[in-house]
Amino acid sequence: MIRPHIKICGLKSEALIDAVLARGCTEIGLMHFEPSPRHLPIEDMIRLRTHVGGRASVTVVTVDPSDELVARIAARVRPDTLQLHGKESIARVAEIAASSGLSTMKAISVATAGDLEAIAPYRAVADRILLDAKRPKGSVLPGGNGVSFDWALLDALGGDRDFILSGGLNADNIAEALRRIRPRGFDLSSGVETAPGVKDAGLVHRFFDAVDAALAAEQTDGGSAPPSMAETGQPDHLTQERRSA
Repeated sequence: MIRPHIKICGLKSEALIDAVLARGCTEIGLMHFEPSPRHLPIEDMIRLRTHVGGRASVTVVTVDPSDELVARIAARVRPDTLQLHGKESIARVAEIAASSGLSTMKAISVATAGDLEAIAPYRAVADRILLDAKRPKGSVLPGGNGVSFDWALLDALGGDRDFILSGGLNADNIAEALRRIRPRGFDLSSGVETAPGVKDAGLVHRFFDAVDAALAAEQTDGGSAPPSMAETGQPDHLTQERRSA
């Protein structure tokens, strides 16, 4: 049974990158947002991007980036994907995609069914959509807050599962997410941390052990596997043509 696509975000060291890749992580997320405890300067992202090499796809997470920052990241870090986790408009996402030449992933914050209406227009200009919980009151971080949104809201999408699920994922709820949601992929950060920005190898192993156990149980039960990278095209965004607006 093929494993689901899993992105671990906010990694800051070679050792943790090696740990998650050894367990089957297929996408590495590097954060460039100064208020975040997971923030990395450009030079550190260059070093870690080089360390990953071709072992996984690399995404740089930004929040309302300027043209100058987009250009610097594209030219110096050379990630596969630029994640836009701020209030970027549809037009702005299209501009960034065109100017950078990078694959783009737009995060949409979800608290009500109405928030899901943003998926279709953003999908026209972004290569991937990420659904995350709205940030808690008082938090300055648009993601990585360790909270989930009500997954029952996703029932309104019918069979559409062409999105990355994020928000409060951890070893305790990944089995339910695999069984109930079956999205294009999963994105987590705080779920493998002992404190904001502090990744823990033990929690990484606990999370992937939970993934393995859920997949093994499903295979034993004769259920269908969660969508694979081959089935969803993830992460073939490295070669796919960009959707036109």
